[in-house]
This record gives sequence, C-alpha cells and structure tokens, in this order.
Amino acid sequence: MVKDIEKKVITAKKASIELASLGTELKNQALLAMAEALDSHREEVLEANAKDLLAAKELKETGKLTQALVDRLKVTNSKIDGMIAGIKDVIKLDDPVGETLSALELDSGLNLFQVSAPIGLIGVIFESRPDVVPQVMSLCLKSGNSTIFKGGSEARESNRAIFSILTTAIEATEGMPSGAFQLMETREEVMDLLALDAYIDLLIPRGSNEFVKFIQDNTKIPVLGHTSGICHFYVDEFAGLETAWKVCFDAKVQYPAVCNAIETLLVNRKITETFLPKMAEMYLKAGVELRCDEASYALLREMGFTELSKATEEDWGLEYNDLILSIKIVDSIKEAIEHINSYGSHHSDGIITEKDERRRTFIGLVDSSSIMVNSSTRFADGYRYGKGAEVGISTNKIHSRGPTGMEGLLIYKYILMGNGHIVADYAGKDAKPFTHRKLDLKFKDIN
Repeated sequence: MVKDIEKKVITAKKASIELASLGTELKNQALLAMAEALDSHREEVLEANAKDLLAAKELKETGKLTQALVDRLKVTNSKIDGMIAGIKDVIKLDDPVGETLSALELDSGLNLFQVSAPIGLIGVIFESRPDVVPQVMSLCLKSGNSTIFKGGSEARESNRAIFSILTTAIEATEGMPSGAFQLMETREEVMDLLALDAYIDLLIPRGSNEFVKFIQDNTKIPVLGHTSGICHFYVDEFAGLETAWKVCFDAKVQYPAVCNAIETLLVNRKITETFLPKMAEMYLKAGVELRCDEASYALLREMGFTELSKATEEDWGLEYNDLILSIKIVDSIKEAIEHINSYGSHHSDGIITEKDERRRTFIGLVDSSSIMVNSSTRFADGYRYGKGAEVGISTNKIHSRGPTGMEGLLIYKYILMGNGHIVADYAGKDAKPFTHRKLDLKFKDIN
C-alpha cells in the first residue's frame, strides 16, 4: 500500500517541476477546459453525489455523521455553478509565478532578484466538501503546484467523479503534464501520506477542529490551516441597531455549518434592553438555540422568552457549526476584546459600532486573521475576498494568514545575474564594496 501511494506522490512531484515552468496562456486553457467539462458533466456529478447523500443519511441516523457535514456534502446545480464561476475567476487572476518581489544591485553588473515561485507538491486533506476539489485544483494549477487530494469517505463518489472530470480535461490540454494531480481515497492512506515529508512540501487540511489538530500533530510536513472557527460579534454601546440586527443575524443564520459563522454574541450592557429582545426573537424564529449567560438569560426571561438555555464555561470555546449561539453581556469593549482573545480561535471576529475610536481599538487589539466592522463574518472567504477561490483559511502567523488564495501557494527563489563576478574580489584588504542599491527592474524584462 505504501509503495502504491509513494508511486503516486513521486509522479506528482516530478510533474510539479514541469508544471512550475508553464506559461500563463497554457494554464488558462487548461482551466477553461476544466470549467467546460464540469458544466457538461453535471448529471454525472449529481448522480455521484446522490449516492454519497444516501449513505450519509444512514450515517447521520446512527450518529456517525453530523448534520453540518451532511450540509457540506450536498452538491446542487447552484453549487456546480459556483464551482465553475470559481474556476473562471482564477483564469482572470494575474499569473503569480515569476513576479519580481525585489531587485537589488550588489555591484555594477551584479543584480539580485527575488522572484515568486510555486511551492511544489501540495497535499490537501479534507472532509465532506466536494467543492474543495475544483477550488484547490484551479488555484494550484494557476500557481504551478501539483496536488495530492485525500477526501473523506463520506464524499468518495462525488470526489471521484469531480476529480476524474477535471483531470481528464487538464491532461487533454496539449502541453499539460500528466500525473500532476492525484486522488487518494482510503482512510489508511492518510497516515502513509503524512509520513511522506521527503516529497510533499505543504499540507492543507480542511475539516473539523479535531481533524486539523490530528494532521498537525502527526506529520513533519508544514501545515497551513486553522483548528477551529470560534467567531464572535461584539455589539458596542454605540452600535446602529438596524445594522446590528441585520449583520448579526446573517453571521449566524445565513449558513451556520461553516467556520466563519459566529458562535458567540457579545453585547454591551448599556444596549441590551434595546438590542437584545428583537435579536433573540429573530434568532428563535430562525430556529437558533440560544445559550445565555446569567445576565442575558435573566433579561430575556423577564421579557417573556422561554426557549432559552444557560451557557456553561465550555460553551465559550465551542465551535457549534449549527444553529446554536452563545450570548454574553459585557460591561466594556475591553471585556469583549479580552473574551475574544481568550476564547476565540483567531479566525474572524467583528464589531458593530458607529464610533471610529471604538473601531480603531477593536481592530488594533483583537488578534484575529479577519476583523469585520459593521459587516458579516461570513465574508471571510477566498472567493469573496477576490482570490478566485481559496485553498483554506489560516490562523497561522507564518507564511499565510486568513482566507488563503494563490499567494499561500507561493514561495520565492533568488536569482543572481552577473558577469564573471567572484566573492574573492569582495573579501580581504582591498575588497570591493557592495552598492546594495534598489533597482526598479523586473526579472521578466531581462529574462
């Protein structure tokens, strides 16, 4: 088994070298072929997904699969439209490979260029969501990276169908290397994959908190990801009520099964009586379970709300991925920020306020990869951020942070252009000095 996996990985690693050198026009042709193939094979994808959904229903009934994962698994014509749109948006993006990041003259005729380059071979391990395949494949192709995909068994039929459609289209494009994209399907292959640090340059896990943590703890390969999406909204005493009701509702209800939906609502004590009753009513009508701290529970009960439960200490650190929301009343913006930094996952957190000073304080002190001001946390997404799609959301502070598009799939190389220059001339008693002068020069213009 290990040898079979290693063979696939080595094939993809070799293809990554060729893929890294391809021109923009050829990569865009392959991307267009992917979009067209997905459009013309819709029924094949929907039929495969129907098989997964049937199996998932049984798993949910036995408690082996959550409703959140079932929701993420479902593919509709609308979702296929979104996959196609994502691929076409990647076509529109500038080719990031070979861009000059800096140019420096070391001496006359000796110029150093820092140039963007693909990372190489990316391993993507994900749960439930088949739309990960076209999102990540399109970004990896445009950025010149080969990719190994390992999806969850609950989406096996959907992943297999989408992967086959896309790779057939890519490899039918003249000039594209074969084997650059590989699919692994069994649970046992995950541990084997995690051990192949000699070939795989970066791992991107997408799934639950426990799943990502497991990947991070069991490999030497660098990992880009977030372990959970415990997101908050703080409704400040200077909040516009209409804005607060609308935005906080969207941030929880629009799609609760995802990592950028809020799990905790923090409300300034001075605004609770005017803000909280209507907000609670809106949530309850949408089927949201409200878990309240002592203060918000007492206030809402006094106002006639009965469908409430009390939050426990554990609730502040939970990612529900469901129509469940914890509520806490705070005395100040300082207390709200301390709560977010203590219990949050540094993913996406927001403030509703009309005071610039409060906005600046929140932005400066909240340690999260995305901060929303009077706008929903659900915007924290690579597609919505104009990246075409995303390979994942990172709460790391090294390499890439937040919704990550192609920039997270790039590294750089240094290229030194000289004319017989040697280090000996710059060492010793009569050493020549370096000029170290910044140049307004692009490597592409001279290469």
